[in-house]
Amino acid sequence: MRLAIRHTTRYRFAEPASYGLQRLRLIPKGTQGQTVLDWTMEYEGAREELSYDDQNFNHVTLVSVIEGAKEVVISCRGTVVTEDRAGVLGQHAGHLPLWAFLGHTDLTRPGPRIKHLLASVGRSEEGIVATLHNLSAAIRERVVYDTGHTMVDTTAEDAVAAGHGVCQDHAQIFIAAARCLEVPARYVSGYLMMDDRVEQEATHAWAEAWLDGLGWVGFDVSNGISPDPRYVRLATGRDYSDAAPIAGISYGGVTEDLFVALSVEQQTVQQ
Repeated sequence: MRLAIRHTTRYRFAEPASYGLQRLRLIPKGTQGQTVLDWTMEYEGAREELSYDDQNFNHVTLVSVIEGAKEVVISCRGTVVTEDRAGVLGQHAGHLPLWAFLGHTDLTRPGPRIKHLLASVGRSEEGIVATLHNLSAAIRERVVYDTGHTMVDTTAEDAVAAGHGVCQDHAQIFIAAARCLEVPARYVSGYLMMDDRVEQEATHAWAEAWLDGLGWVGFDVSNGISPDPRYVRLATGRDYSDAAPIAGISYGGVTEDLFVALSVEQQTVQQ
């Protein structure tokens, strides 16, 4: 599937910024089942300082906010070709060993609520893949997809307690529970082409688990499926903080308004 993506993020500050840095993970990975044909990023009110691949082989761009800027605009656009691999990504890549994805982080550390949820999940006789799909269904039932109840720093345990959350929360709860089962798991940020619309309000997130004989396998808890060709992977990490599309700090300019414009649509290849 050939997907055309446009993604614009606009920050407006109440007062001119005196200093700011932003870490961008907005360049899709070239991985198994995903080929990036073209990709560009443009900035207003900011300048690129450097780019590098981090410990998870994420493409990272560091930009600085221009002194005195009252607005920063980050615009991305490009084309990605995806294949249907039934959610199986395969081999591990990156500098972090697999055992690093077994350790709990501040955002994914399980508490009594996650452990109680995990205890209710049926262990399938068909093996760990089926059990993890059961886990995904249990999370989706326990934590209703609903915006406005959680923030980017909400922990997996707190999201279960709230009973409401978004894809980020679903992914981190799954990761926390999978690690309790001694299954390496990681967070994925990216894009999803919706079936009913082109324009969207935010990027997407899901989880991947490492399974013997298969490698990394994706689980989109929010939609109850494994990723298919509609999905484009941006970044991976032990939790949201490792894979956030945009993260940063600013001084002298409190964010007054945030606007995101995102479109993902299938392109028809001309013969």
